[in-house]
Amino acid sequence: MKLFDSELKVMEVLWEQGEKTAKEIVDVLSERIGWNKNTTYTVIKKCIEKGAIERGEPGFVCKALVSRDEVAQSETEQLIDKMFGGSSELFFSSFLKNQGISEADANRLAKLIRDSK
Repeated sequence: MKLFDSELKVMEVLWEQGEKTAKEIVDVLSERIGWNKNTTYTVIKKCIEKGAIERGEPGFVCKALVSRDEVAQSETEQLIDKMFGGSSELFFSSFLKNQGISEADANRLAKLIRDSK
């Protein structure tokens, strides 16, 4: 599922705080990033249309239908497909070349790779 940055801001509120009314989401995002009511409601509606949020009544209660991990996995797969021809090896190679990695991080990464087999 592809979510735009604005949609991720709404999802962050639900992932952090659980089910919230649209009004509560408006209040949080108004304080955090200065969004007004109309902007927030528009983005919530887009998330509902995409199936990322379920709207309940009464009170326009919003519930996340996708987890942060599901969205992260989808975004990562799309990035690897788009930029690295689907090659995880090229992705990791590029990441390591550009970001570097400490020996402790390398050891943890090697353990993750061993454990995932």
